[in-house]
Order: sequence, then C-alpha cells, then structure tokens
Amino acid sequence: MATVKPFRGLRPPRELVERVESRPYDVLSSEEARAEAGTNEMSLYHIIKPEIDFEPGTSEYDPRVYAKAAENFAKFQANGWLVQDTKEQYYIYAQTMNGKTQYGLVVGAYVDDYLSGVIKKHELTRRDKEEDRMKHVRATDANMEPVFFAYPDNDALDALIRRYVQTAPEYDFIAPVDGFRHQFWIVGDDDDIKAITEEFAKMPSLYIADGHHRSAAAALVGAEKARQDPRHAGNEEYNYFMAVCFPASQLTILDYNRVVKDLNGLTTDQFLDSLGKNFTVELKGSEAYRPQRLHEFSLYVDGKWYSLAAKPGTFDDSDPIGVLDVDISSRLILNDILGIKDLRSDKRIDFVGGLRGLDELMRRVDSGEMRAALALYPVSMRQIMDIADSGKIMPPKATWFEPKLRSGLVVHKLS
Repeated sequence: MATVKPFRGLRPPRELVERVESRPYDVLSSEEARAEAGTNEMSLYHIIKPEIDFEPGTSEYDPRVYAKAAENFAKFQANGWLVQDTKEQYYIYAQTMNGKTQYGLVVGAYVDDYLSGVIKKHELTRRDKEEDRMKHVRATDANMEPVFFAYPDNDALDALIRRYVQTAPEYDFIAPVDGFRHQFWIVGDDDDIKAITEEFAKMPSLYIADGHHRSAAAALVGAEKARQDPRHAGNEEYNYFMAVCFPASQLTILDYNRVVKDLNGLTTDQFLDSLGKNFTVELKGSEAYRPQRLHEFSLYVDGKWYSLAAKPGTFDDSDPIGVLDVDISSRLILNDILGIKDLRSDKRIDFVGGLRGLDELMRRVDSGEMRAALALYPVSMRQIMDIADSGKIMPPKATWFEPKLRSGLVVHKLS
C-alpha cells in the first residue's frame, strides 16, 4: 500500500510566484531558459538550469553548474524568494488547459515504495540522465521540481479537493509560453491531512505518469542518504520525495508523433506498397488528417495525408505491449520498412508532442527537413496502468502528458 506524508514546503511569497515559477528543466534548452529568464534574477531557471549563469555553450553537466545550483538555492532562501512553511501540510495543484481542469495533491512520496515497486513505472531510464539529476539533488539537498504521478480514482479525495477549491487559492496565474492556468491551495487542517494520508494508504499502487528520471534520481539519493546516516531511523525527510498525484481519469495524454528524414532508399510509391502488407492504406488528401481510433495511423508524405489501418493479425489484443500503436508502428513501419531499429539513438527520426499539432508535422516535412511524418492515436491512462501492473515497459517516446507541471510553486527540502 502507498505511503505518503505532508511536508514543510519551501514556496515563493504570493506576490513573487510569477517571477519565480518556470517550466520544467527538461522541456527546454539552455538557450531557451537563458532567454526566458532574461534579467529576472528570481527565475527558478537559475537553480534548475544554472548553466545560464555561465558563458553560452557551458555544458549543463559541468561540475561548476551543480555548485551554482546550490549557491543560487541558498540565495533564493536568504533573499526571501523561497520561504519554508512552518507546518507539515499537503497542497492542491490545479491546471486548466483548453477548459479542462485536473486537480493534483502534492505529497511526499516514500522512497521505499519506489524501490519496492509500489510506485510503478512504465518507461526505462537512462543512467546518464539519472546521474545528472542525482548530482542536482545532492548539490541542493532538495527536490526542486515535483514528479507527476497518477492514482486510482478516489471519491473521498475528490470530495476533499472539491471543498478546498471552492475557496480562494494561494496562487492563481496564467503561465507564459503555455498559456494555461495554474492554481494552488494549502491543506493545513489536521483532520484533512490525516484523511489524505489514510486514503493513500488504501491504494495498492501509484503510477509515474511523467518524470521517470526525476523519480529515479530522487529515490536513489534518498536511499543513498539512508545508507550514509549512522542514526537513520526511517522517518527522516530524505526518505520522501515530492510528487503531484492526479486521479487517473483526469489526465490528458496527447499523441506523440514521429517524423523521419528519409524512406530508407524507397520511392514514395515503393514505401506505400510496402505498407500495404500490414496496413489498409487510404488516401485522405491534402488536409490534415488525425487518426480516429486505435490501430489507425496518419501518414504525411509528398504533401498528401494517408490513413493506415493495421490489418487483423498484426497485433495481439491480449498483450499489453503488442496491442500498443507505438509498438505496431515501431515494428511494422519504422523497423521493418525504414530500418530504424533504436528510437532512442537513431538520428533519422525525431518526435513531436501532440500539443504542437499536425501543422508542425506538415511544416517539418514541407520544409524539406524531414521526408515523412507519422501521427499516432494517443495512448490511454488505462493502457499505461495495465502495462505498469504487468511489470512491462512501454516502447520509448510513447506518451506525452499536457499540461506540464510548473516548477517553483513548492520545493521539498531533504534536511
């Protein structure tokens, strides 16, 4: 069963939140972070992307960068840009995108739950990316950014959240760049804190939706601190890391599409003929065409859109991986026809999150940068949970969650 706890969050004063908050570290480049921070010395990018404080071109993995993160974190606290709450409490974080709002609970997730598999993952992590975030956590002695969890829908938690969100939020702003609304409430009532802890304790599992590398890094550093502490008792703050947990039914997963640089030596007609072995290919015209259902794909090549419907026998409905459209397209199109074997390393393929739309696929192909684009039907949260429960791992670049969590609304200190 899942263990969570409240914590004394480190937060910006209400009047400063819009100067402090930022996008997550991993959704933009160093150059973009430098531009977004501009002359704003309160931007959290100075902590989560501190290479912006060095000359352009400085590696984000430079040892000086991690030291700068710690220095800037101390500066934020000394200047009162981040102030620690006096009481352990939970928080509610709401995000509104295109008229739809999802409500998450900000909790301290238990390191041992990650290590034992109570917190379930569906993606592989890369050790180099884990180590980068571990160095950052060690340097700052904090979880600067939350990870993104899903939990099975829970009526009691829904009712509690509804009660709080009828009151005035602590923070309420429209974020630049994404244009989405972000709201934040404090859950400080002792009975409500107890109720949240008890409801999570009834859940057999929590699910990582987004932030696999941050989750791994936070848990591994927590376990490392436990081993190094001769007086470790199990209730120290480093035994927990910060997560925002949303009801699974509220989450929005967008399509995560592919663009390829070439057709592996094939002409367009040869490529379409090859697709006919495993797909029913239908010309849709020049107007953007989005897949309408599972096992249907949209192909854009030579200024035309095609529907590709996977034929019976090309997938296994009883296999939680084999039934996925990302697996079908990887096996039967990218691998078998285009010779793209490794989605993580092959330079002939790139990926476009669905928020950018089909127009972005067309732009990249029409510009000549890419030769063809493949649009997929989005994965469902139910599929992700089934895969995580089965202990299997999804193919890479399978999910794209929106909206992304803003960083800087609350920080979790490990000491």
